[in-house]
Amino acid sequence: MRRWIGVAAAAAAVVGLGGWIAEPFARDWWLVRTACDGALPGDAVRQLAENGSHFEDAESTTFRELGEYRCRLSFEGDELRSDLVLRVEAHTGRDQQDHELLTALGDKGLAPQAPAPAGLPAFVDRFGSLRFLLPCPALGRDDDGRRRKLLVRTQFGQDALWGHPAAYETAVGVVNGVSKRLGCGAEPLTAPGGDAGLAEPQDDPKTVPLAEAGGTGCGWLTRAGLADGAGWRVADGVNDAAPTGRCLVYDESTADGGSGHRMTFVAWYGDWSRRFAADDSGRPLSLTATARCDGEAAQFAVDASDGIPGVGQERKRELLEAFARDQVERRDCSGPKVR
Repeated sequence: MRRWIGVAAAAAAVVGLGGWIAEPFARDWWLVRTACDGALPGDAVRQLAENGSHFEDAESTTFRELGEYRCRLSFEGDELRSDLVLRVEAHTGRDQQDHELLTALGDKGLAPQAPAPAGLPAFVDRFGSLRFLLPCPALGRDDDGRRRKLLVRTQFGQDALWGHPAAYETAVGVVNGVSKRLGCGAEPLTAPGGDAGLAEPQDDPKTVPLAEAGGTGCGWLTRAGLADGAGWRVADGVNDAAPTGRCLVYDESTADGGSGHRMTFVAWYGDWSRRFAADDSGRPLSLTATARCDGEAAQFAVDASDGIPGVGQERKRELLEAFARDQVERRDCSGPKVR
């Protein structure tokens, strides 16, 4: 009799727990707590969902032997709104990482991107995803003798409040959790302070006059001897911890929607970047530079509109070298060599 009483009590408790979890707010708590294998900072995720419906579903998959991880958290969606809160994909395999980075940056590596806050090894790609690339000391080296790394893509749904600072806190929490789950052993990241949310990459991002760019990651442009009176403006896309970055400079007619002049200086860090500095046959492209950073190749390139007064081919080469040297000094690399 006592045994049956115990079984009945346990069954009642399970039924009670199931009923409690079925309640909308209890279900929200449970999904946030368990999503992405418990890696999400609950308060931050709830801030991202302030204007959303109740959470609907969470799922995650780990393929540790393949070095892959995926997770997703969803709202209650409908025909008028996205159901995605957060989607995460992670890879420790070099081939998958190369594919992901080349996709994010486009065939020539010049697709729009936005910087993450200083200190985060990340950037925002043209699709609005925040991509992290960090070393995995616990995984040793690959078959080519290169140190293994972890690439994590965090994508927020269009109806999640990803312009909120909680987006970075959420992404950092996920990356730290993925690092543990895949045995990466990376140093835990810290979410940035301040009130900035995830930036959206744009063809014409926020700029400052050239004279005011000295304290930015593109401050080298203030010393590059660009012609006065052209109304040059600078968009700073440099983060010294990120795998890529760029400096965009254009004149006021371009900023006002005119067909003026612009120059884009881009840096890519890692052996995956070699494709951007060569043609389909593997021959080096002109107006690129290379260096060695942290044991791997780094590439630098310039893309400039035609007909910029005083900026011919040789001048572009000089500006590219100035950009590459500034990047090399900032990251303590060897080189650069301009082709």
